[in-house]
Amino acid sequence: QVQLVESGGGSVQAGGSLRLSCAASGRTFSRYTMGWFRQAPGKEREFVAAISWFDGTAYQADFVKGRFTISRDNAKNTVYLQMNNLKPEDTAVYYCAARNRAYAKTNGFEYEYWGQGTQVTVSS
Repeated sequence: QVQLVESGGGSVQAGGSLRLSCAASGRTFSRYTMGWFRQAPGKEREFVAAISWFDGTAYQADFVKGRFTISRDNAKNTVYLQMNNLKPEDTAVYYCAARNRAYAKTNGFEYEYWGQGTQVTVSS
């Protein structure tokens, strides 16, 4: 069982930055592939980024490449999402997710555990 708690959300102006954190419970965090997803009002949940536990490979959705970076610190049981050059269309609730598999997936149904989400609001 893994419990995930996100933090770091907030309100920023366009062009600003935020760093989201997701703290995980459990002794086997290092063996979980971690992902970030987001859901804007009236829209479906979408993949943002993920990082494999097996080889550390990171994946990002095309719309965040060059702006967002996912990383993990296994010693702290934490995964991060550094978000730079934020745009109003990045406004959403951001969710952390975990899957007990070696490789990342972009489909949220492939993830077994989810956090409660943290709100990110970007104003123009």
